Amino acid sequence: MLHRLSPRRLSSLGLALGLLSAPLLHAAEPEKAELKLGFIKLTDMAPLAIAYEKGYFEDEGLYVTLEAQANWKVLLDRVIDGELDGAHMLSGQPLGATIGFGTKADVVTAFTMDLNGNAITVSNEVWQAMKPQVPMADGKPVHPIKADALKPVIEQYAAAGKPFNLGMVFPVSTHNYELRYWLAAGGINPGYYAPNKGDISGQIDAQALLSVTPPPQMPATLEAGTISGYSVGEPWNQAAVFKGIGVPVVADYAIRRNMSEKVFGVSRSWAQANPETHKRLIKALIRAGKWLDADDNANRAEAVEILSRPEYVGADAKVIANSMTGTFEFEKGDKREVPDFNVFFRYHATYPYYSDAIWYLTQMRRWGQIADAKP
Repeated sequence: MLHRLSPRRLSSLGLALGLLSAPLLHAAEPEKAELKLGFIKLTDMAPLAIAYEKGYFEDEGLYVTLEAQANWKVLLDRVIDGELDGAHMLSGQPLGATIGFGTKADVVTAFTMDLNGNAITVSNEVWQAMKPQVPMADGKPVHPIKADALKPVIEQYAAAGKPFNLGMVFPVSTHNYELRYWLAAGGINPGYYAPNKGDISGQIDAQALLSVTPPPQMPATLEAGTISGYSVGEPWNQAAVFKGIGVPVVADYAIRRNMSEKVFGVSRSWAQANPETHKRLIKALIRAGKWLDADDNANRAEAVEILSRPEYVGADAKVIANSMTGTFEFEKGDKREVPDFNVFFRYHATYPYYSDAIWYLTQMRRWGQIADAKP
């Protein structure tokens, strides 16, 4: 496992990372004061909402409009086209764009928005079939639950000639790689990409068929029976619990602890043209992350109320609070303490770590998105 390196160790690696192509300047005024920033309706867009609601953007002389986007592709394309000045992005999106998997463009990040925050949920039917293979203690499943328990279920589907479909949010998302990592560790092949052959389905030789579903649509797609499970961020795993349609079986904290989940991304050309504005945006977002984690998450209840508003996540506050306040509910009634399910500032969370980038690149190579060996 690659470890998150200290900022001091990595201070000399800024140019190698390619986070910014030039040192940030100390201009008297921001180059651009009125900004439009995009996000997807997920709990981990919180730093943007808090920086806006607490006036941190305005403290930096920035006047920000926050705008929800339909899906990750639309969001990325709008940043590349300049319709958005920057956005809440999947940590893999700047890397995916740079290597040309999907839309080829120079996208950079100077700020990690959060660590952890995802889970893998299966339908009630699949959970009941998995449960006999899951170790128990005191009448409750022993966590983390391994994909070993899912393998016999997938074999039953195959014997009946039925595909086993799973949802994830985007081909270069943490959710895709964490789901693949978990499945493969249990002996289940999640399939391969072959971009040189024109196949970017990611389903070559797959025993479980992974496909894209936008995060807010995950519970409805599961309930409709189109998919048998999914990997997504909050509040859409807890939404399945509240609706009684599915059971989260593993949180990503147990797959790869303290992994960069979302970043604040901008185009390289925007970063070059607006260094002072960029610096001020990052300052405001760091303040928001610090507020979110302050005093052992003391501000999280207020954050939940803000995020539940329709202009942000728009989910029931109780559903958001189930993970945002340091707990996580697996099988209905089985709520456990997970204080680091969402991390916004602790563990140098806001720093864009080289080691996280390397992990993403290794997964892209492992599953064939990077088709050729690279030094």
